[in-house]
Amino acid sequence: MSEYRIRLLREEDWDEVVALEERAYAASGLSEGREALRSRHRASPDTCFVLEHEGGLGGYLLALPYPLFHCPDLSRSEDEDGTAPGTGERPTNMHAHDLVISEDLRGRGLSLRMLRHLEETARAAGYRTASLVAVRGSHVLWTPLGYRARPEIDLPESYGTRAVYMAMPLDAVPARPLPHSTDPVPGPRPRAEVG
Repeated sequence: MSEYRIRLLREEDWDEVVALEERAYAASGLSEGREALRSRHRASPDTCFVLEHEGGLGGYLLALPYPLFHCPDLSRSEDEDGTAPGTGERPTNMHAHDLVISEDLRGRGLSLRMLRHLEETARAAGYRTASLVAVRGSHVLWTPLGYRARPEIDLPESYGTRAVYMAMPLDAVPARPLPHSTDPVPGPRPRAEVG
């Protein structure tokens, strides 16, 4: 996989990130728009990544610290202080908010590679859990990766009716890789839209 490189998201990446996000979510009404996406990045620039491929972007992952059992509202931008609501403290949970792999690169295990990169980054920084929101019934794709569905957690209406909150502990040892890698088609929205 040397033809792919994960690196931090940079200012010049936004046009491609927004285009990928719109293609993945506009038809289902889950697109956030440039300013909301940028606010997630401003909240945690060290946990937002892009996948470089042949001189362009093959995908991206926006993640930010968020209190466990809470998630960003797709219809609102983030506050910029980075503290858990009502606590004044930094959350110990890393939320994988949005993961998109371009249509032509799906099926190569790249979403798993990006998610594992985030989990390693979060683990090294001392986060204790990781979470995401799976949309359009895609929670079944995240379960083999170690995420547990938490259907009792209320989500903002902006995620639609088939969304489910998922979380997993970030143990000192990473979760076992899947026996074979597959990239799901658009559906999970940590707000993860993988492919």
